[in-house]
Amino acid sequence: MRADETRPQNSAPGRVLVVQTAFLGDLILTLPLIQAAKDALPESQVWVLVIPATAEILTGHPAVDGFMIYDKRGRDRGFLGLWRMARRLRNGRFGLALIPHRSLRSALLIAMAGIPQRVGFGSSGGFFTFSRKVSRCRDVHEVERNLDLLRALNYQFQPEPPRVYPGDEHRRQAEDFLAGHHIHPGQALVGVAPGSVWPTKRWLPEGFARVIRKLQEKRGVRVVLLGGAADRDLCHQIARSAGGDVPIAAGELSLLPAAALMENCRLVLSNDSAAAHLAAAAGRPVVAIFGPTVPQFGFAPFGEGHLIVQKELDCRPCGIHGGNRCRQRTFACMREISPRQVLQAIDAILEQEEKTP
Repeated sequence: MRADETRPQNSAPGRVLVVQTAFLGDLILTLPLIQAAKDALPESQVWVLVIPATAEILTGHPAVDGFMIYDKRGRDRGFLGLWRMARRLRNGRFGLALIPHRSLRSALLIAMAGIPQRVGFGSSGGFFTFSRKVSRCRDVHEVERNLDLLRALNYQFQPEPPRVYPGDEHRRQAEDFLAGHHIHPGQALVGVAPGSVWPTKRWLPEGFARVIRKLQEKRGVRVVLLGGAADRDLCHQIARSAGGDVPIAAGELSLLPAAALMENCRLVLSNDSAAAHLAAAAGRPVVAIFGPTVPQFGFAPFGEGHLIVQKELDCRPCGIHGGNRCRQRTFACMREISPRQVLQAIDAILEQEEKTP
């Protein structure tokens, strides 16, 4: 039976639904809310509503009793798809919905499903459908903002960093990939994720290539390029420029095998993208490069041990997501970040790891 076709077996009214049908990074930053809901309501089942592209990340998570897939751009698109999804949710007999996703569509869906307690942000496009509206604080991390949805119901808990849980098969796939490229357990390995959905959030390919060359030639570190299928051409470009043997895992591994591969890395270098959050959730330190966006938006890798590389400019930030092109036509926020700055951040993490017993 497909995961999105399963149905909860227990019809108790205490069932909880967490709604996050945005991008992968958004779902990863919702994992602490899911964990907190399970900790606060141990007698309840906690289910999650997600899109097809992100569902795998929930596999094996101890706080997730199940998930439903809302294919809002495919088979569930349009009003008819919305109605069908609402009917499926109604059959799930959920008593409480926590809705960090701030879209009008998500809010309408949960209202149509008849879930009695609907907790979401007052800044949501569908705030008028919620039974309880929560102020969305701009000055804290997204993880903390999401947790405010549960705090509004007077539940007490200790927040935890996002965590993903690759299984034995996922780790076997990662190990097979690394072995196929003559990378062995214990060998110094750095993951590099150069992609992003938003072009202006990508550091320069030549910058990544120079960093990889230095890591390989001067520090004796192997590097593997990470990302999705859409990042393969970019990764090939960087690998050719860097020279040497640079394996490309982009598009070769799905989400949890990629997380398992990251577990083998001493750190991951990434743009402000989902890869940074996946690496952090895999328990690895991250060097994150920020250009048009800023960490103050609340989307830096969550937890300790991560470092941010950025250039202070009057034109930053220019948008919450970045964009397709620089409004100033200079791309200075990325062009003025040097490979030396990035290498210094990488060295700082590697040196700290060497000091840690």
